[in-house]
Parts: sequence; C-alpha cells; structure tokens
Amino acid sequence: MTTGICTGRVAVVTGAGRGLGRAHALALAAEGAKVVVNDLGVGLDGTGGASGPARQVVDEIRARGGEAVGHGGDIATPDGAASLIATALETFGRLDTLVNNAGFLRDRMLVNLDEDDWDAVLRVHLKGHFLPLRHACAHWRAEARAGRTPEARVINTTSGAGLLGSVGQGNYAAAKAGIVALTLVAAAETSRYGVQVNAIAPAARTRMTERTFADTMAAPEDGFDTMAPENVSPLVVWLGSAASAGVTGRVFETEGGRITVMEGWRPGPTADKGARWTPAEAGEATLKLLAEAEVPQAVYGAR
Repeated sequence: MTTGICTGRVAVVTGAGRGLGRAHALALAAEGAKVVVNDLGVGLDGTGGASGPARQVVDEIRARGGEAVGHGGDIATPDGAASLIATALETFGRLDTLVNNAGFLRDRMLVNLDEDDWDAVLRVHLKGHFLPLRHACAHWRAEARAGRTPEARVINTTSGAGLLGSVGQGNYAAAKAGIVALTLVAAAETSRYGVQVNAIAPAARTRMTERTFADTMAAPEDGFDTMAPENVSPLVVWLGSAASAGVTGRVFETEGGRITVMEGWRPGPTADKGARWTPAEAGEATLKLLAEAEVPQAVYGAR
C-alpha cells in the first residue's frame, strides 16, 4: 500500500541498478518521487561497467507509471558527482533527496590487503558519499540564501562493519566508519540550510552480502523474507520525505522488520588525578576503569 509520502519530490539514488539501491529507487518512485537512477554497472569488485542496470530500473519505474532518468557517471569523481546533481535539476527542476548507496567490496585480511584495494574501496564508498553530498548541499545552500529554504534530505549508507568492525574487511569497515563521521558533521553544518542528514546500516541479501547470508537464500515458509532488500527501503523513503522533519544526525540499523537507533561513542567511566600520571598509575587507573565499563560488542567474524 502506497501513501504518496514523496509526491512532488525529486530523489537521487546512487548505486541504484541492483540490490538495495534498486529497491530504494523503486520504493521512492512508488511513493510519488521522481528519481535519478545512478549506476556504473560495475562488477562486485568495482571493475567493468555497463549502462544496463540503471536503464532497467528506469524502465521498471516508467512501466509502473513513475518518472525516472538514468545517470551512468562515476560519482566518486568531481565531474561525475556534479553531473549527477545537474541531471536532477535539469530534468526535473529541483532536488529534494539524496540517497548515497553506491559501493563494492575487495575483501582481504590486513596482511594481504594491498594499497590499490584500500584506495579503491575508500574512494567509492567514502569519496563517493562526500562528492554528491558536497554538490547537493551547495545547491541547497544557494536555495536557502535565495529565500527558498528546502526540506532537503540525505540518507547515507554505513554498515555494521563500520560500527563494530569486520574481520577481513579493514578497507570497507574504515570507509563505512568514515561515512558515520561524515554524516554527523554534515548534519551539524547544513541544518541552517534546511538539510537533514542521516545514515542507515542495513542488513539485506545483495550481491555484496550473498556469501554472508547464504543460509537465508531459501524462501521462508511464512512468506516474509527477512533479508530482502525491499525491507530496508521504507525507512529510506520516510527519512527522504518531509515527514521526517526534525530527525538529523542519526544512525539507524535496519534489517527485516527491525529498526534500531544506534547510539555512538559516549563518555564512560572516567578518572582524573588532577596532575600528570606516571605510566604505572595510568595503567592501574585504566584497568579499574575498564572493569567498570561495558564490554564492547564483538567485531563481526571474530572468534
């Protein structure tokens, strides 16, 4: 059942040719948004490229009576990110929602992780969030300064790997942790321009996670597939709509029918000597503080 919660809005979704991005694009369109579908059409490791996936999603949206346009630029480059935002403005005359979702994996244990694999993953995930966000916010700032303060929304995509760490994914985890920090900074800096910035940490079965969730590939007997990407999209649609007014700088974990507000670093037990510690004193005080502190959650994949 649709409600038209995004009627009149224009949304941009990166990495929207498959998986979560595709589900988000279709859900936004179903709720009345006009959608820019960005996808390079690359493989799981970021190599190759084809326009087919984005075009197919555009065709799906149009077949269902919606409005959409494809964009095949590399959003981790200044020109590609600029053209992404320009496509929304030139095609639909406005921009209201940006969903940063594009990414790929090159998993290695740290001792086997080479510099190219580190740079490639950081580039697409973290830089691929920063550049579209920068260009979108520059547009919204100009609108606000012209007296047309928008109800703008940004939804970034982090991961449990970025919140807790994940064995064999040092590059991916670092990028996703960086996205959380970027989200917090952007939310604080752009609120004066009518922009809200939040992040989701989704768990769903996609090309990137099919090995992780291989044991959930079979259709459930009760008809509810908890790992379907479509389960994540309702929260994205709501965060991308005007109905989410006042919600910014937050991180949500979402999977199946579950939504969790993630609470980040907060001060825990503290000791203050009022003077400089000796190393032995610092160690003794630290051990006492750790005994009082909560035990951190385990890193994904740790034994």
